[in-house]
Amino acid sequence: MRFLRIHHAVPAAVLLAGATLLSGPAVAAGPDFQYVGQDDRVHGLTAPEGCVEAEGGGARAVTNGTRGSATLFEGPGCSGRVLRVLRPGEVGQVRPYFASVRFSVTG
Repeated sequence: MRFLRIHHAVPAAVLLAGATLLSGPAVAAGPDFQYVGQDDRVHGLTAPEGCVEAEGGGARAVTNGTRGSATLFEGPGCSGRVLRVLRPGEVGQVRPYFASVRFSVTG
């Protein structure tokens, strides 16, 4: 299975342009869940569980490298409208932003 890992040196404009970054072998190490924040920084979580606030306000490119689904919410504390559900291994775009994410329990 191949995962897109967002490198901190990749400009947000490249990510927004939809450039294909999946050439070569998959990166095995690094955070399990990554996103570009409204603060234009790459944020990552390793082994996330339950509901987690999106530091920096989650926006744009999102990578779910966890073994479970990641449900992105409009409000803090996993409240408000569900904006998107990312399956394990899925990469996507989220606009305008998400405030929190709930990770499913995997066994």
